[in-house]
Amino acid sequence: MIRPPSTKPGWQEALRRLRDDFRCGIRLLWLAGFCLPMAACGSMPGHSPSDVVAPGPQAAAPEKSEQIGSGPARVALIVPLTQASGPSVVGTSLRNAAELAYLEAGGNDITLLVRDDHSNPEGARAAAGAAVSEGAEIVIGPLFASSVREVGKVARTAGKPVIAFSTDTSTAGQGLFLLSFLIENYVDRIVDFAASKGKKSIAALIPENDYGRVAEAEFQQAAARDNIRVMSIEHYQSKTMAEAVQKIAALHDQIDALFIPEQADAMEAMSQALAAAGINGKQVQILGTGLWNDARVLKLPALQGAWFAAPENGGFNAFVERYRAKYHTDPTRIATLAYDAVSLAAALAHTQGSQRYSQNVLTNPSGFNGADGVFRFRADGTNERGLSVLQINDDTAAPISQAPHSFSANASAI
Repeated sequence: MIRPPSTKPGWQEALRRLRDDFRCGIRLLWLAGFCLPMAACGSMPGHSPSDVVAPGPQAAAPEKSEQIGSGPARVALIVPLTQASGPSVVGTSLRNAAELAYLEAGGNDITLLVRDDHSNPEGARAAAGAAVSEGAEIVIGPLFASSVREVGKVARTAGKPVIAFSTDTSTAGQGLFLLSFLIENYVDRIVDFAASKGKKSIAALIPENDYGRVAEAEFQQAAARDNIRVMSIEHYQSKTMAEAVQKIAALHDQIDALFIPEQADAMEAMSQALAAAGINGKQVQILGTGLWNDARVLKLPALQGAWFAAPENGGFNAFVERYRAKYHTDPTRIATLAYDAVSLAAALAHTQGSQRYSQNVLTNPSGFNGADGVFRFRADGTNERGLSVLQINDDTAAPISQAPHSFSANASAI
C-alpha cells in the first residue's frame, strides 16, 4: 500500500487544504492517501455505463485547442469535440466534465491542455504530438480504440502515461491505462455473485457481435474459476434470437442461471422471446451486465427478478446535478470518466510531487475513489472496479449486493 508521504514538505498543508475543502461542502473520499471529490445521492437507474448518446441537447463545442488553468503539472485532454457532421455531444460532455473536475479540485495544481481529435486516429495522433510538445506529463483520453492506439504510440515514444476511455482491452498496455467500464468487470462480478448464491449450472445466450464475443470469453473463464457447469451457449442474431431461446428453454431444470450479455436496445425483443419460451425469473435466475441499467430494460416483464452488475448510481446522480447546474444540460453517461481522470490527475499533482504520474503511483493496489465508486489500474493497463449487483423489480433496480468501498477484499466477493 502506498501511504501519504507524511515527512514530505507541504504534506500537512495539503491535508489541511483538503480538509478545508471538505468543510466547504466537497465530500472527499480517500483511498491510499489520494482523494477525488464526489458527493452521494440517490439512484438514477435510467443510464447505462456504456451509453455514449447524450440524453438531451448539448452546448456548442469549444474551440479545438483550449487551456484550462495554469498549474505546474500539464495534463493533456484529448477528446472528440468534433466529427464529420459537426460538434460532438459526447466530446463536449467529456470536456465539460473535465473542466468541472478541475474547478472542484479547488487549487491550481494542473493545466489542462484540451485538444480535439476530430473523432479519427489521425487527429488523435496530431493532438497527442502537440500536447507532448507543449509539455504534457500525462494524456487523458481519447475515447475511440483506433485513436487510443495512435495516442499510445506517441505517448510511449515520449515516455508519458495515458489514461484512455476505450472499452477495447487490446489497446491497453504498460503505461496505457483504461478507465472505461470494461465488459470483463461486469461479467466477473455477476458470475461470482451467482456462484456465491449457490448457482451451479448455467447457460448463456450470446449475441453475435463484438460485445458478445468479449463477454463470452470472460464468462467461460469466470464459470470455470467458480466451478459452475456451463450447460449450453447459444449464439444468435436478431433473426435467430427466438430459436436460440427455445434451445435454452429445452434444458428445463438442468440450469439454475441464464446469462444474457445483451444491450438495452435489443432487450425488448429478448424479453418477448423469453416469455414465449416460458423462461422467467421464477424458474431460472437471469443474469446481465451494466448495460441493463436502463429504464427500457427495467420495465420488461420477463426480466423482473433478474440480476445485473453495475456501478452504484449515487455518485453519478450527484455528478449530474452539479454538471447540470453549471452547463444547463445533462452529461452523457461516460462523462464521469473524464471527471474522474482529471480529479485523479489533480489530486496526484497536489500530493505526490515528481512521482505523481509514475507507474507505481498509478497502479497503487489500494486504488482510488471516483464518481462511479472505487477503481484501480492493473499493470497491464486494464482496470478493476467495485461494482454492485442490482435486482430488477417493479421498473426499478435495487442493490442486493453493495459495491465495495475499498479493495481490501476481493470486489467480486462482497
